[in-house]
Amino acid sequence: MHGFLNIDKPKGITSHDVVARVRRLAKQKRVGHAGTLDPAATGVLVVALGLATRLIEYVQDDTLKRYHAVVHLGSTTTTDDTEGTVVETQPIPPLDTAILETTLNQFRGTIRQVPPQFSALHHQGRRLYELAREGTVVDIPARTVVIEVLQLLTWEAPFVTLDILCQKGTYIRSLARDLGHALGCGAHLYTLRRTAVGAFDIAEAVSLDELEQVEQPSKLVDVLIPPAIAVATWPKITLDSADEKRVRNGQKLVLPDHPGDRVSAYTVSGDLLAVLIREDNAWKPEKVFNWS
Repeated sequence: MHGFLNIDKPKGITSHDVVARVRRLAKQKRVGHAGTLDPAATGVLVVALGLATRLIEYVQDDTLKRYHAVVHLGSTTTTDDTEGTVVETQPIPPLDTAILETTLNQFRGTIRQVPPQFSALHHQGRRLYELAREGTVVDIPARTVVIEVLQLLTWEAPFVTLDILCQKGTYIRSLARDLGHALGCGAHLYTLRRTAVGAFDIAEAVSLDELEQVEQPSKLVDVLIPPAIAVATWPKITLDSADEKRVRNGQKLVLPDHPGDRVSAYTVSGDLLAVLIREDNAWKPEKVFNWS
């Protein structure tokens, strides 16, 4: 089986746990996910099966992620969410939506953000969360992230509820922490639900319980999303049989000009055949797929 599953990850398990359960259910080893969700978070987790795993990078790196986040003002934790222990509590200043909107404005667009101490990033060959559990505090450099949308949904002390649309690499826990710092009272992430990853929307997601009610692995095809969804927004070309043969043999093609540096190539029957990248005046097969 080749394709993607849009899974509504429940709270309390890791993304790796979800992959392991899908692997057992599908009875195939080649399974991976396109972007980790913390154990405490719920929502869209994109899981790839078979050769669709070769397309994971395009889902993980090139798509916007949407989140519904509840931020708890007035207390900070070791992990910047409810999984950690409380470090400090402070009184919440008088706030209204106008003050919150003004404060939130500094986090919209392209910003600099320091990842949490408890994260899966590497430092000198080790995960930051491993060092943090040992009590080692690392000076983490700030990174550039892009928050396309940051909408205030509700304010009911001590909770601020936000709708967030952001690019890869944005930590919502860091956003919660930094919002609390900007308001002068500290904060941590109370709940997080990922509502979309590119074209994968929570409205179409299936639960693990639903998947595990499938009696035969072949029945997963009913909820499997075709691999081509990973490149659905790219420029698209259809190859004739001669060019298809060249691509399958790894040969470059000279094609009519297309915008950008990559295109998705399809067979005349409509199957995704390859990812082509621009190289000088030709197009080079970067990934070629044989779905059979």
